Amino acid sequence: MTKTIDYYVTLVSPWTFMGHDRLVKLAEENEAVINILPVNFGRVFSETGGLPLAKRSQQRQDYRLQELARWKIELDLPIQIHPKFFPASDQIAALMVMAAKQQGLDAVSLGGNFLRAVWVEEKNIADEVTAIEIANSLGMNGQALFEDSQAPEFLVEYNANTEIAINRGAFGAPSYIVDDEVFWGQDRLHFVEKKLK
Repeated sequence: MTKTIDYYVTLVSPWTFMGHDRLVKLAEENEAVINILPVNFGRVFSETGGLPLAKRSQQRQDYRLQELARWKIELDLPIQIHPKFFPASDQIAALMVMAAKQQGLDAVSLGGNFLRAVWVEEKNIADEVTAIEIANSLGMNGQALFEDSQAPEFLVEYNANTEIAINRGAFGAPSYIVDDEVFWGQDRLHFVEKKLK
């Protein structure tokens, strides 16, 4: 039986970016399907006791930067610790990923490209033109995808996904859920793999 990994994301999270390619590889090796689910983690934080980055204590903010530097070396990723367009809204990107998924396009790759755009290429995914160009780079019709994603149904689904994520126990990004077991953070991917096996 094919296993499904419910992949709750915000497309501006460095931790989600760090785990993305490894998740894709892990899923392929274990014949699992990734169900990418963009959610509003600002709302998730507010309802689960978390704080957005700007409201965290200085100690927590400083430690986050140390951890980013450590993981950059550990994973040998060309991540920018202070990218030009962070924080930024990922709603345009999120809705486009959802529209791509509905159309049977490779929504997981599109999500990965949005993450890479923020953390490696220092692009502004809150900009409509930039988001369209990122979709185009995958051979998608970015303009059509953007226009489709503006249908009210996708915002309704985005909000519903957020509520479902909270109810299922997600409280940070990325969250991976397999058979209702929650795994929080890219540093828990080895446990996801054990679960799949």
